[in-house]
Amino acid sequence: MPTFRYSGRDASGAQVSGDLEVASSELAASLLAGRGIIPLRIEAQPEAEAERAPWRLFGERGHLTLTELQIFSQQMHALLRAGLPILRSLGAIQESATRPPVAQLMGDIGASLDQGNELSAALRRHPDDFPSLYVAMVRVGEQTGRLDTVLKRLAEWLAFERDTRERVKAAVRYPTFVVIAMMAAMLVINLFVIPRFANVYQSMQVELPLITRVLIGFSGFMIAWWPLMLAAAAATVFGFRRWRVSEAGGLAWDRLMLRVPVIGRILHNAALGRFARSMSMALRSGVPVPQSIHLIAQAVGNAFMSRRLERVRTGIERGESLHRACAAAGVFNPLVLQMISVGEESGTLDEMLEHMADFYAHDVDYDLKRLSSAIEPILIVLLGGMVLVLALGVFLPIWDLGQAAMRRGA
Repeated sequence: MPTFRYSGRDASGAQVSGDLEVASSELAASLLAGRGIIPLRIEAQPEAEAERAPWRLFGERGHLTLTELQIFSQQMHALLRAGLPILRSLGAIQESATRPPVAQLMGDIGASLDQGNELSAALRRHPDDFPSLYVAMVRVGEQTGRLDTVLKRLAEWLAFERDTRERVKAAVRYPTFVVIAMMAAMLVINLFVIPRFANVYQSMQVELPLITRVLIGFSGFMIAWWPLMLAAAAATVFGFRRWRVSEAGGLAWDRLMLRVPVIGRILHNAALGRFARSMSMALRSGVPVPQSIHLIAQAVGNAFMSRRLERVRTGIERGESLHRACAAAGVFNPLVLQMISVGEESGTLDEMLEHMADFYAHDVDYDLKRLSSAIEPILIVLLGGMVLVLALGVFLPIWDLGQAAMRRGA
């Protein structure tokens, strides 16, 4: 739904301004008149600005981390449930904030409310802290008078997101540490250990085995060209990140990651679980289905899956059922499609989606545990292979020299 930015004067003559998410400028003017505001200017905002906050790791650019946003939602729910006004609740959260950026953010939101804006409009001014799905949920809560209930559901949703990310981090922490340790060991061996042995072998003036010559040659190449290799590695990382954040690169990379064995299954199921839980929460809060899917498509964390979910929204807008639109998207398995169909027919779609989210949560948790056990043998083989190559390259010449000395002694 488009967003309109307005400025005008209230009944006392004071100047007010803010944002409204309505279907047309005429409806915005009518809504302002109902509030006793005389509009002086109403301008439509580009859609990219109104919904420019895709789901991403919180805290990358904004003030709030994912945990802090969850705590904010819980505190607002508790304070509103206790009967405190929104502005006073924000003031209490601002006073209890432990980080200055969070206190400043609460102050900015409070100042926006003082100007006559709704809470959802105030949150939309900080897209780096509040994703578009969060803002849409708050707006529905304001319209239905169930803002405290919506904030509770948002807190539960954010808790699920945080737990999922913590499990993923825990699963990849050990393999990442082992790979970094192996790379550091390779650098130390090639830059400091092998050159010492190369000097010893050169003084012996003997023919070295092939594997030893390869190791010495690679070590010499690294010593001679390490500035160029370092620059090439930095350029590669920079170029990959630039390509990764582009639209085409992000789509290609996310599609490729879904095809990686084991990891692709985890990413796919995690995206579907996030879709199901977010969709269930949005339906229970009263967000229209097409708008919910459009917002959730930005929250699944995978560009390829987002494109497919946008196809679902397009199908629903053409008059198709959710089950048929999801089947045409080609990313849902038959069990999920059957649960969606049963939910539509029985009128319990939100409950079915919640069950589906729980199913995927358990499935992702199982796969994450299996991921560590699947990666460990690969790491052991790689580590053993590296040790074997180094041992053969370093000790074969010593063995040959010992054998030759024994033959001469005999």
